[in-house]
Amino acid sequence: MSEFKSGFVAIIGRPNVGKSTLMNRIVGQKIAIMSDKAQTTRNKIQGVYTTKESQIIFIDTPGIHKPKTALGDFMVQAAYSALNEVDAILFMVAADQKRGKGDDMILERLKRTDAPVYLIVNKIDKIHPNELLEFIDDFRTQMDFKEIIPISATEGNNVENLMMTLSDQLPTGPQYFPEDAITDHPERFIVSEMIREKVLILTRDEVPHSVAVVVDKMRRDEDTDKVHIQATIIIERDSQKGIIIGKQGSMLKKIGTMARRDIELMLGDKVYLELWVKVQKNWRDKKIYLQDYGYKKDNY
Repeated sequence: MSEFKSGFVAIIGRPNVGKSTLMNRIVGQKIAIMSDKAQTTRNKIQGVYTTKESQIIFIDTPGIHKPKTALGDFMVQAAYSALNEVDAILFMVAADQKRGKGDDMILERLKRTDAPVYLIVNKIDKIHPNELLEFIDDFRTQMDFKEIIPISATEGNNVENLMMTLSDQLPTGPQYFPEDAITDHPERFIVSEMIREKVLILTRDEVPHSVAVVVDKMRRDEDTDKVHIQATIIIERDSQKGIIIGKQGSMLKKIGTMARRDIELMLGDKVYLELWVKVQKNWRDKKIYLQDYGYKKDNY
């Protein structure tokens, strides 16, 4: 019988290349939030993929960008620190976006890491096969990759091949998590991320980056047998409060309804969700608030 293999794999790349989509496809459940707004992922999310032969723990990192706030700085640090503790790195690029400054910045950093780097070319369903070859050749001249694997995270094309390649090449190691585990994050964290995702999807451009969600209370109500969740949506400006609450509370209700569906699916339980909105001016630049809202130094 062959030896069990295991290891930690970081997924890194510019914002919006499909890192969270890939993670969710691999794990088969929604643990990383997705929206079309850049910088959706703020913390390192671990997804766990287990088979009889191997266990791969994925670390999904925030998209690398030029930070403009203390929160932005935290996000970039979190992404780079993930590279120091892994057995392999998936550098993800989107086939429909030409190599840019952000990619070059990441490439410079990757050249200094010891772990093997795989170039994962996502969104191959978006371009003509001839263009794909040119795209790959351009990246190939930049760095010596362990392997180059084209995929479509949305459609699932070639994702199985990626998983088999990783499983084959990881070191022999223990099973770190139980076989039914899909993430090491506490449920409260995932609940807060699901609520934040709905805010990002439903509100206009002026709100997203200044939103944090804190789960204040999460407990089972014995009388109704529902999980009772109270959460606060934190924003930076009074004007944003009106947008999130909406006319006669209509937007907040919509956010709550959509989030509750996802949370119920994840928990496999009925959920009663109460949402509040609070203005905390310039929280993204104040360390005390960053810590209160879950962006702590010890998270990376």
